[in-house]
Amino acid sequence: MEDKKKITSYRDLDVYQNSYEAMLIVMKEIVPKLPECEKFDLTDQLRRSSKAIPRLIAEGYAKKHQRAGFQKYIDDAMAESNETGVSLSQARDIYGKYIDLKLCEQLIDKYDKTGRQLYNLGVAWNDFKSRGR
Repeated sequence: MEDKKKITSYRDLDVYQNSYEAMLIVMKEIVPKLPECEKFDLTDQLRRSSKAIPRLIAEGYAKKHQRAGFQKYIDDAMAESNETGVSLSQARDIYGKYIDLKLCEQLIDKYDKTGRQLYNLGVAWNDFKSRGR
C-alpha cells in the first residue's frame, strides 16, 4: 500500500512544489533569453502566468474549507498553467534560436502535467469534502 503523506500546508502539495520549481526555471532560463521586442508581450505573459500558478494554489488552499472557493482557485491555476504551456510553445516555435529547445519541451510537458494534477486535485478534494471530512 502506498504511503500517504499528511498535507498540513499548501507547500505539501506536489502540484505546488512542481509549479514553483517550473516557475523558477521559466524565470531564470527562458524569460531572460527572449528578445527585447517581446518584453511587453510574451515575456510579460510568461512572467505573470508562471508566477500565478503557485500563488493561486496557496490562495486556494487557504479556502480549502469552502468547496466553491477552493475550486475557483484550482480552476484559475489550471487556466494559468494552460496559458503558460501555450506561451512556452509560442516561445519555442517563434524564438527557438534564442532558447534551449529541450528545456522548453520539458517545461511544456511539466505544465501539461501540472494542469492534470490540478484537475485531479479538484476532483479528489470534492470527493473528500462530499464524504464529510
